[in-house]
Order: sequence, then C-alpha cells, then structure tokens
Amino acid sequence: MATIAFGMGIDKPDVRFVIHHDIPKSIESYYQETGRAGRDGGEGHCLAFYAYKDIEKLEKFMSGKPLAEQEIGMALLSDMVAYAETSISRRRFILHYFGEAFDNTTGDGGDMDDNMRYPKKKIEAQKELELLLSIVKATKEKYKSKEVVKSLTGEKNALIQSHKTHEASFFGSGASKDSYFWMALIRQALVSGFLTKEIETYGLLKITSRGREYLSNPISFLMSEDHKFDDISTTNIIQNKSQGILDKTLMNMLVGLRKEVSSKSEVPPYAVFQEYSLEDMCLKYPITQEELININGVGEGKAKRYGDKFLSLIILYVEENQILRPDDLVVKSTGINSALKLFLIQSIDRKLPLQDIASAKRMDMGKLLTEMETIVFAGTRLYIDYCFEELLDEDQQEELYDYFIEAKSDSIKDAYDEFDGDYEEDDLRLYRLKFMSEIAN
Repeated sequence: MATIAFGMGIDKPDVRFVIHHDIPKSIESYYQETGRAGRDGGEGHCLAFYAYKDIEKLEKFMSGKPLAEQEIGMALLSDMVAYAETSISRRRFILHYFGEAFDNTTGDGGDMDDNMRYPKKKIEAQKELELLLSIVKATKEKYKSKEVVKSLTGEKNALIQSHKTHEASFFGSGASKDSYFWMALIRQALVSGFLTKEIETYGLLKITSRGREYLSNPISFLMSEDHKFDDISTTNIIQNKSQGILDKTLMNMLVGLRKEVSSKSEVPPYAVFQEYSLEDMCLKYPITQEELININGVGEGKAKRYGDKFLSLIILYVEENQILRPDDLVVKSTGINSALKLFLIQSIDRKLPLQDIASAKRMDMGKLLTEMETIVFAGTRLYIDYCFEELLDEDQQEELYDYFIEAKSDSIKDAYDEFDGDYEEDDLRLYRLKFMSEIAN
C-alpha cells in the first residue's frame, strides 16, 4: 500500500510496515504517518529512506513563498533533518520535540530504534558544551542553530556581519571541530534541556535555567556524533527516483523543444530558457502562464515569447502520465526585489556608471551583476551598451559575440577557459548580459 494522503482510506488496524520513500516535510507529518502502524497493539516497523537531495528538492519548492512562510517551512524541515541525522534515541528525540520527557532506561520502547540497537560511540564533550552555551550567551541569544555554528567555526555570512559577531574575540573559537559536530551537539543540548528553541522567533536558540546552571558548574557530558549521510553515494537512489528529484523524461522533451524553438528563432538554446529553468519546470509542472512566470529564471517577457509551446508539451505530458502536480508548492516567486529592480533599470537607463549604482546599494560588482542577471535572464532587456565604451573595443565585442552565438552553454567558466583568461570574469558576465538582452529579450 502506498499513498501520500495518510489521512484518507487507511483505517486498517493491522498495518505492519510504513515506508517513507521520500522524507516528509515535518516531524508532525512523519509522526502522524508512522502512527498508522500497529494500531491493533501488534508490532509495527517504520523505515524512512533519507538523502539530502530530498531536502534540497523541498527547499527549492519553498523558494518564492512569503518570507514568514519560508521561515516556518525551513524551521520544520531543519527539525526533520535533525531527526534523520541524529544518533540519539529517536523516541526520545521525537517526544522531546512534542514537549514530552522520555527516559530510555525506564520508558517503553526505548531500545527499539536503530540508534539504540546500533549505538554510536560516545565521547566526552564537557568543554565543547561549555563553549557552545557561552557562544549562545555572548551573541545575546539572537541566532538560530546555523549562525551559532558559523560563529563557532569562524564562517561569516550577512547576518553575522550585520551584528559584527565576526569581530568578537570568540568568533571561530570552535574551529577545531567541524560544523557536523557542533550541529550534533546543539541537537543533543536541546534534548538534554540546556537549550531551547523559540517557536515565535522561528527557532532562535535560548539558554535554559539548566544551561545557565551548567555554565556555573560544568560536569561531564557525553555525546555521540550524528550520522553523516553525505558520505554515502546517492547516485543510484537518484537515478531510480527521477520523478522525485528531476523528471528526466520530461527534461529530455523540454531540451528537444528548446532546441527546436531556438533554431527557428536563430538564437542559442540557452537564450530561450536556461538549464535551471527547464529543471524547475520538471519539478513543478507549470500548466498556465501564471505558473510559468513563477519558474526560476522565467519572467513575463519570456513566458509570453516562448511559453505557449512549452506549456502545451507539459500539459500533454501531465495528462498522459497522470502526474500529481505539487499544487501547494507552485507559488509566486519573489525573485529580485521589485524596488531594487526598478532602481537598477532606471539607473542604467540614465547611463550611470555601474560602480556608482553598486555603491548606492552597498553592493560589490559581483552582487550587482548577479542582480542584473536576474533581471535579464527573466526576459527584461537592459540597455548597457554605454558600459563598453572604455571596457571592450569593437573587435573584442565581435569576438565575444561570435563565441556566445555558437556556444552550447552560456557558462562563464567555459568562456574564460576558451579565451585562456584574456578577459576578466566580470567583463565576460557583463558582455553576456548585453548579448542576452539583445538576442533573447
């Protein structure tokens, strides 16, 4: 028996096995679905197949949802990852998640899951737990697990820099351990009651009274490192479940159609839709213009210019193969911020120097080019000829045009290698924007 809708039609009390071929989106879903097994009091077995590719797929589906909804969805998903990768008692972990305490020694079923039957070796982590709690305290309890780990290992991101944590003396004080270790310790500190997560603030870590007491009077703390599933090859798994990760049959059909459309339009295939846009279509199966605009890298311009043939193909494919589309996941993509997009277009129309535009928005040139690429690849033309007056002469522009019009891919790395480093990477990116604006848009 296989179904997604666990709440419908499964009223049999003697279900013996529940197998998850894909990881659920939340522990709530997992708990409810596994609860279908053994309702007659008999034994039930639950098996979940887990590969991080599944998580990446779900993260991609969430991209474009309202920010608050994304935050909640990512928090639920990260807890599901924690459950899959933890090496402590799964029963204890899941009951702690729902606010219940569980003692593996005295509690029923405490020795039944894989982690308890095949335990990983425990190591002393008293000093590491002290360091973890002190970092949470020093950062004023304003970070989620990800930023706490980065503060420990010495990795900067925009949030850490905005709070100037990277300038603090403790930044990177846990770099002798990798991020897997610290994430495992955070999860076990949560279950042990030293830390707690605030649901209202989407998972900010807070020190509990027990955690503060531990800082005052530290004692031995044994932990076991989480499972590292990235060490296991997932090649065969992905090949055998292409519908779950990427519909390869549809992808081949879309690539063929793109080649046909590009030939008739006399433009390179990537100028019609880029590879990642086709991949997104194979995940979301858009069947309307509105849904097509939500696809990564597709704006109204490209949807109107090239969309009808692609939609017709997808509609026919969905009907013939009885594809269950992820309707709840086809959402409006926010893409580039509309105010920023308008600012960039107006500034370029006024022929302002790109460096001045970048400075006005506190960006470096690489970030500015990325934002411009988001605009152009979605089908909007940017008039940037003025940028090349002192950058590239006519012969160089002609050389680059000849390359991109014949190239199978718009890869900057391939172009850089083709010209043996004669052009800077940013120069190639800028010319590609000019090329795509003129040829594709």
